[in-house]
Amino acid sequence: MKNFNYFKNQLIDQGQLQINVSEQDNAKPVGDAKIQVVRKYDSTVVDELYTDSSGQTETMDLGAPPLEYSLTPESGKPYSEYDLSISAEGFDPITIEGVQILPQAKALQPVQMKPTVQNIANAQNISIDQHTLWGIFPPKIPEDEVKPLPDAGGFIVLPQPVVPEFVVVHLGVPEDTSAQNVWIPFKDYIKNVASSEIYSTWPEETIRANVLAILSFVLNRVYTEWYRGKGFSFTITNSTAYDQAFFYGRNFFQEISTVVDEIFTTYITRPEIKQPLFTQFCDGVRTVCEKGMKQWGSKDLGDQGYDHLSILRNYYGYDIFLQQADKVEGVPISFPGEPLVIGSTGPAVRTIQTQLNAISNSYPAIKKVKVDGVYGQDTADAVKTFQQIFNLPATGVVDFATWYQISNIYVAVTKIAELDIKNYHNIYEPYRY
Repeated sequence: MKNFNYFKNQLIDQGQLQINVSEQDNAKPVGDAKIQVVRKYDSTVVDELYTDSSGQTETMDLGAPPLEYSLTPESGKPYSEYDLSISAEGFDPITIEGVQILPQAKALQPVQMKPTVQNIANAQNISIDQHTLWGIFPPKIPEDEVKPLPDAGGFIVLPQPVVPEFVVVHLGVPEDTSAQNVWIPFKDYIKNVASSEIYSTWPEETIRANVLAILSFVLNRVYTEWYRGKGFSFTITNSTAYDQAFFYGRNFFQEISTVVDEIFTTYITRPEIKQPLFTQFCDGVRTVCEKGMKQWGSKDLGDQGYDHLSILRNYYGYDIFLQQADKVEGVPISFPGEPLVIGSTGPAVRTIQTQLNAISNSYPAIKKVKVDGVYGQDTADAVKTFQQIFNLPATGVVDFATWYQISNIYVAVTKIAELDIKNYHNIYEPYRY
């Protein structure tokens, strides 16, 4: 009872949680899914709710520790934990243990449900590990920040860094052949890592600096074919000794998700090199790295008013600069360069109208619009509804983040990328466990 009372007394603040349920391998929503929310420390059911036609629950308030716990490394555990039980007719049930709730922050829990085969339900259990700033994890083994490039006989030689459609994550150390490989959409991978490595309660410029370091880290692995060049069949591992923390199935945080959507094609580099810099980092308190950014130190610089580039230059040198990848794989058409607003006209508007109408077949809350290449109020309203469903700022304007999210969902619900994915899996399927 003492332990229960201790935790109860710590939950003096509140965080938020919203759950989004979709079918596995596509973005089609699962409506009327039943979700039971259980407080982990005493197994109390605190809420029971259902998803709407967009596969989304209402946002709920949940108890969380004091805000200051996440702002200094010497404080108590900064997040509370909740377990979720999700069930829906025609789908295998899922349990997610250890959803993390930070105070004054919004947690987004994606859930992908697998259709039940031959009326035989196979329950899935996902257990989320502790946050890296709280749990005990091995420190990063130092590496050179600029890598040798693969020769012409390599698997793929990229003329320039590109943003891949998927990241193949090995859930273990590189040599562990029993560990599973999972295919994760690129932005989802970055959101997962950032939500596992830093707290969303930190200053926005600190979040932005850390997301850029995470982006550059993985894009260096992609560009240099680091693991494929060593004979492995994956992009990156989830071991903190080798790469970045990634916990399959964990929740994101809205504050982090928004930053990732805005800058996911940007990376850090230096003059006279093509590759993204291999931007190593550590927490800087329990583990101190020889080179790279110290996460708690970046938080302190953010508190002092440093912007993201100044924070990064403090750790990686004053000659670094930010570069944007020209190509994003897996999307039909790249962002046109200027936001689409009421009064915009042309092919880009027509593209968005066509994609929104296709998405509305799966998400009926989005009203169909006339495909005329004219960005009127009806199109703006449809965009705003899309943004609300997919946790983007609901402005009704198609900016960089909204363009690529519409593209991603369009590809998923229409499955126009199915052939590419199938070909990708055919190459690596022998190595998927």
